[in-house]
Amino acid sequence: MSGTGERTGAGRGGQAGPGRVLDATLHLLDRQLLDRDGTPITTVDDLELSDDLVFGEPIDHRRPAPVITSILTGPVLATRIFGGRPPSSRWARIPWRLVAEVGVVLRLGSVGTELDAAWTERWVRDRIIARIPGGRHDPEGSS
Repeated sequence: MSGTGERTGAGRGGQAGPGRVLDATLHLLDRQLLDRDGTPITTVDDLELSDDLVFGEPIDHRRPAPVITSILTGPVLATRIFGGRPPSSRWARIPWRLVAEVGVVLRLGSVGTELDAAWTERWVRDRIIARIPGGRHDPEGSS
């Protein structure tokens, strides 16, 4: 999706359909997610689709193509090292409708402080970094 609202693409079998066709592995996964001010929020760890596709099961090509409903982010470091998948309840979901632009990074059309995905960042900033002498000083700010 682009900021221009362009809605072109082809569905399965070359049929025209709404939305933009993306290769999730190439264009989305592990991409950095920035809020509308350019502040890094998180990375894209997984995606949630509108359809329940079962890995390894045949796909019914007569049905409409699934669309992305949410970006999933969460504690995936251990599962990437040791295998497996975090339980669904551990994912932070960012609705796809908040994505304003897909490029080298994904940009949201909202402020990151409104998202649950950034709570650990806020918690570390407020509870740990702010208590370090000089931790409230903005090194790039004027004060």
